[in-house]
Amino acid sequence: MKILVGVKRVVDYNVRVRVKPDGSGVALDGVKMSINPFDEIALEEALRIRERGQATEVIAVAIGPEEVQTQLRSALAMGADRAILVKCDAAVEPRDVARTLLAVIGQEGIGLAILGKQAIDDDAGQTGQMLAALWDRPQVSFASKIDIKDGVAVAMREVDSGIETIEVDLPAVITSDLRLNEPRYIKLPDIMKAKKKPLAITDMATLGVSLAPQFKVLKTDAPPQRARGIMVKDVPELVAELKKRGVLS
Repeated sequence: MKILVGVKRVVDYNVRVRVKPDGSGVALDGVKMSINPFDEIALEEALRIRERGQATEVIAVAIGPEEVQTQLRSALAMGADRAILVKCDAAVEPRDVARTLLAVIGQEGIGLAILGKQAIDDDAGQTGQMLAALWDRPQVSFASKIDIKDGVAVAMREVDSGIETIEVDLPAVITSDLRLNEPRYIKLPDIMKAKKKPLAITDMATLGVSLAPQFKVLKTDAPPQRARGIMVKDVPELVAELKKRGVLS
């Protein structure tokens, strides 16, 4: 069984995001970029499934400009067998990401697709569900535990009332939650080995996919600065301050 893992290039979670002065988007010049953390978790789980002998190959797939090769090389250093970059310089919406991944699935004969539940840049959380719908295969979202046996995936996910266990036939789509695992640390020898692993480059036209954007970003604004808190001596002073601010009447 081959496992496909989606990899997205995002601003590193330790970096403070800044908006361009003209409001046309996020400033990326000189900013550290990394693999989306939820995608790292998805990749780690795919590697563990392969190490248990339940999969034969893990393929990392990313969509974006040439620079995304850096994140794909990191995925190869973690242990992915192959990587595929689908070149695209434009912003890609979740539906088009799903359509592109589906085209790769058809070419590669994928038996399981594991994606991060969301990306930390747009927090859309839609790609996995859209891929399952387009592929016409079952899905499990926000999985915190995955077990593969006899052509079936058994996954656990946290819901409001507790833990839900779902069993789906393969092929299927699974999206990873934060508690699924802790990604492994990449060592220098693994980075060197990753340079020799295959990284194929293609584009959407070759895959038969055309961009069909549905949304237009008009402006990007930074969140307003929060006012500093104040200390009050007692409840009457608190009530007076709340009335002053219009919170209480």
